Amino acid sequence: MRRRALLATPALLAAAPALAQPAWPDRPISVVVGFLPGGSVDIGTRLLIERMAPRLGPQARMIVENRPGAGGSVGAEFVARQNPDGHLLTMSSASSHATNPAALPETVRYDPVADFTHIAILGGGPLVVAVPGSSPHRSVAELAAAAKAARAPLLWGSSGSGGIGHLTGELFAHRAGFRGEYVPYRGGAAVLEAMKKAEIDFSFEVLASALPHLRDGSSRPLAVTSRARHPQLPEVPSLHEAGLEGFDIITWNVLQGPRGIPAPIVERLNRAAMEALADPELRRRLAAAGIDPAEPSSPESTRAFVAAEVEKFRSIVRETGLRLGRG
Repeated sequence: MRRRALLATPALLAAAPALAQPAWPDRPISVVVGFLPGGSVDIGTRLLIERMAPRLGPQARMIVENRPGAGGSVGAEFVARQNPDGHLLTMSSASSHATNPAALPETVRYDPVADFTHIAILGGGPLVVAVPGSSPHRSVAELAAAAKAARAPLLWGSSGSGGIGHLTGELFAHRAGFRGEYVPYRGGAAVLEAMKKAEIDFSFEVLASALPHLRDGSSRPLAVTSRARHPQLPEVPSLHEAGLEGFDIITWNVLQGPRGIPAPIVERLNRAAMEALADPELRRRLAAAGIDPAEPSSPESTRAFVAAEVEKFRSIVRETGLRLGRG
């Protein structure tokens, strides 16, 4: 009996480190949002984690950490360099993980695909081509005609150089056959304030951010950038309908973490996100905020989605000849 006990000792000792490992999560999970509080990415993140956290365990907590700057790139770069233990994640955006890397390859210091663990797609939605409420332009055709006839370029804005609004607006002007003068702003709220004061002639903003101003009449929508009309603005045509055939751009948000998060943790996070997104009440609240909830996604399909979007925006940079941050 003593010999059997001695023989068992090495096995017990080998198992001890595994048994001693703390359960995950053993502290709050921070989700970095690369934008100011109150924007669409921030709102969508808070709605999701409210329902995700209970699905990770009775003591699990998830909190938002806002690290705004450079169209989300400041937060993304921070996350890419952190310990991949599953306690720090990010809600990335089309700007931080597609348009900025495509338009600013010399200044974005992370690989949007290789440097991250891809977990799940939250959702997204179109951008809106909008004019000030006082604008005489009532359609995309009228706006384009005015831009072509104007002695000076029309002024237009979005929330930051290299962001999704910027690249989408450049593609719009390129395909509509005119050149405007781009005015970058620090965030969607600043763009919409400029629209209210008629300081710019038109703008490209994410639907979720623009909705309150469209509803109060300070801005007027001319088109959405998705291929089809959007349920929140059923009377507003898409750019495809308005004559720019094939135009189809949406923004999106993806839950990610630093590269190298252990697979079991990634699977738990994905499962919790999918269960949360299946909740009809969460889907209703996301839709009301202008965020179309995504269909089910896996870590593998999420990674493939991000890679495809990066390439799409690189092709837009090539088509428009846009040059930023290259001296």
